[in-house]
Amino acid sequence: MSQELRSGYSTGTHATAILGTVLEFYKESSILEKIEVFLPQEKTALIDVKYESPKHFSTIKTDNDDMDVTKGCCIHVRLYNEKPEGLSEQNPSVLEFKGNKLYLYAGKGLGIVTKKGLKISPSFPAINPVPLEMMQTIASTVLQKGQERLHLVFSVDNGEKISKQTANAKVGVIGGISILGTRGIVKTISAGAYIESIKSEISVVDANDYKTIVFTLGNSAHDYAKVHYDEIQIVEIGNFIYDASELLKNKRFTKLVFITAVAKMAKVGQGFKNTHNRYGTMDFVIIKSWIKDELNFDLQGEDFLTLKAVLQTLPEDKIIPFVKVLGSKAALSFKKWFEELGLGIKEVETITLEHNKGIKKEIKW
Repeated sequence: MSQELRSGYSTGTHATAILGTVLEFYKESSILEKIEVFLPQEKTALIDVKYESPKHFSTIKTDNDDMDVTKGCCIHVRLYNEKPEGLSEQNPSVLEFKGNKLYLYAGKGLGIVTKKGLKISPSFPAINPVPLEMMQTIASTVLQKGQERLHLVFSVDNGEKISKQTANAKVGVIGGISILGTRGIVKTISAGAYIESIKSEISVVDANDYKTIVFTLGNSAHDYAKVHYDEIQIVEIGNFIYDASELLKNKRFTKLVFITAVAKMAKVGQGFKNTHNRYGTMDFVIIKSWIKDELNFDLQGEDFLTLKAVLQTLPEDKIIPFVKVLGSKAALSFKKWFEELGLGIKEVETITLEHNKGIKKEIKW
């Protein structure tokens, strides 16, 4: 029997925990060693926190079996009654509730966004929307209605060094790591064990006589798939595109449905067999050539770091056609791989998620 992989909690969950504890100390002068954090999808987490000094708490990001370079890092928060001095130039993220305002800043080791195309606009701390929502929830449970104006600085020990192992610099997040998370929980993706899990799930789908198998990449893709397909036929493949395809050998499937967001679809379209950033980043020269050749629209004078920036630059009437191009290119990559692998599948449908819509392309051969 294979060993069960350990899950952990995201940087967003841990940052939320220390924000809650420092506010609890500010309000009640109580020192907590653990605090409950409300996660998305009506789940909770009990997070260990450490009192460092008045108005300063820290937490260690839990270890897990994920290939995440931030596990074990120490995240700090410090509370100030006035705007702190000596920080890098930035705009603070602002939480407003019950008449109160909290101003959140990036301290040493936490990145600041400098380029367009990410979920956070330039010059703001690299704290993604879901963690900000989690922080607002915990803050509103601690602070009552009032006129508080508090300033909080998040920092990460060795955050700038850790960030060099991520794609932050490439996408314009400078100075440290990001506070991330869409569900608060880090899903394990230790390669060997995860591929074994994919293999087991594919076998279950085949055993239940489904002719169509659905591969998803990402939480949003999985959520979309559950609305439109039987849950048993859905397999979350992580970044393991080619490895998962290879596991379809000797199965009875006649069609693959592949669902993911635009950036991952673009990487598959460019032939990436594994879409994790450690295997490379997408080539925007190729992206611009697709737009020119397929849509007759020239972006040659533009430089891009993210696909979201491309979408923000394209005219409105070119966005859906462009997303369809990505789906077509990805479907052709699967066709090439399936033929190399000698699979019997000769029909691929890609569904690219953009603004909560699933944009479909299908090829048969």
